[in-house]
Amino acid sequence: MTTYTLDYLAEYLGGAVQGDPALEISGVMPFEEAGPEHITCAVNAKYFKRLAETRAGAVIVAANAPDADRNLLRVQNPYACFARAIALYNPPPKPAPGVHPGAHVGENFSSGDNFSAAPGVVIGSGVAVGSNVILMPNVVLGDGVKIGDDVTLYPNVTILNNCQVGDRTIIHAGTVIGADGYGFAPDGGRYEKIPQIGNVRIGDDVEIGANNTIDRATFGTTYIGNGVKTDNLVHVGHNVQVGDNALLVAQAGISGSSKLGRHVVIAGQAGISDHITIGDDTVIGPQAGIAKDLEGGQFISGSPGIPHRLWLRVQRIIPQLPELAKEIRNLAKRIKNLEDKIS
Repeated sequence: MTTYTLDYLAEYLGGAVQGDPALEISGVMPFEEAGPEHITCAVNAKYFKRLAETRAGAVIVAANAPDADRNLLRVQNPYACFARAIALYNPPPKPAPGVHPGAHVGENFSSGDNFSAAPGVVIGSGVAVGSNVILMPNVVLGDGVKIGDDVTLYPNVTILNNCQVGDRTIIHAGTVIGADGYGFAPDGGRYEKIPQIGNVRIGDDVEIGANNTIDRATFGTTYIGNGVKTDNLVHVGHNVQVGDNALLVAQAGISGSSKLGRHVVIAGQAGISDHITIGDDTVIGPQAGIAKDLEGGQFISGSPGIPHRLWLRVQRIIPQLPELAKEIRNLAKRIKNLEDKIS
């Protein structure tokens, strides 16, 4: 079991100790479950008020939190530091470097140090991967694929021909990068396939969830920016451009040639029509449908999408519509009766 002193954790997380710097911490646990050997986190003022309830040996708190008769680790961002502490105590397993005999490697393959390929991996011709790359069972890399350093591809990930993945990227099981975009030209009663001859490029520090599909461009590149995080079951169409640090939540769908700015959030089951531009720092609510361009900094809900505050007002009215319709019919009858009397 790995233990670290509270002083070491303060240095690692960029914080300051209040209490015993030599206290040894052997793990990270939730607020309610932590024991004297653990560190936990008071992510907000609500939890800080409950400090007496936790048995944790130390608590990560905000830098400006009030004093308390506890071992505290004061940091600027408690939640982010809590995540880093969890990762410190629970590093992912790393397979031994090397190519398993059950893997297939094509011609002109090159790799950096500490490359690992598990059974069932298939690597095409002209593939280049960086250092500390892990390919788990049944990963497929098509011809000409380029992968940066410190990349992990989970089982059954498929990256098709000429696609690129940046440094420090994680792609979870079952995801397909570079399948053909959805392009068909109508020809009478049938459809002619439009060849999809572009690629996909994924930036640095990206995490792609399980069973995503990110389509190659018809021409040019489908681009996923640096720091983008996607949930499971996300679809990104051909020629889409996703800006840096965007968040795409489960079952979101982005149609072809749309452009998402930086720090855009697309919530669960939201859909973006084709050729749509969404400005920076925009939030699209769950199950929203976006059919027109949006300026940055908005919070949009509903289908078709409207500003969130207006959507809330609309939702309050909807349950009243049957009664309102009845009142309108009654008013119409009264007006007609008055008109009949006048005439």
